[in-house]
Amino acid sequence: MTSIESLGFREASAADVAAMALCHLDDPNTPAPDSRIAGYLDGIHHPQRALRPRIAYVALVDDVIVGYTAGHRTTRHDCEGELQCLFVSPKFRRQGIATGLLKLLARWFESQNARKVCVALAGDSPPEAQPFCDSVGAVPLKKYWYAWEDITTVNLRRTV
Repeated sequence: MTSIESLGFREASAADVAAMALCHLDDPNTPAPDSRIAGYLDGIHHPQRALRPRIAYVALVDDVIVGYTAGHRTTRHDCEGELQCLFVSPKFRRQGIATGLLKLLARWFESQNARKVCVALAGDSPPEAQPFCDSVGAVPLKKYWYAWEDITTVNLRRTV
């Protein structure tokens, strides 16, 4: 673990994609982020059933991106939103960064009137993904998928 005294968060853009990819270098077990993420952030790549409103946030320590998340409106699985990605560099895990990123995304979903939000946990998801989803109130939806009936409850939970 590394100290996070200078932790900050901000909205991300396609200009951050290269730095987002760099934080994956600390985790040889996790594939690099989807190369289409820049197009996703620019609104020209659309995951299945994705709607246009979307957002991404980065977590920074000493102005270096150590984690990120992104989400969008959707109609997939009868949900109103989808958490597209959430990643934190292994050196910075278990310090509340993922929860902080998720809380930012939950506030955005709330501003979009999107309460029911889904997330896929694929075979290449880190082993911590499923326990993390459980800890922040997501429940199994179907094979490979979790969901929050009301994503705003994430903001009521204590940060780990």
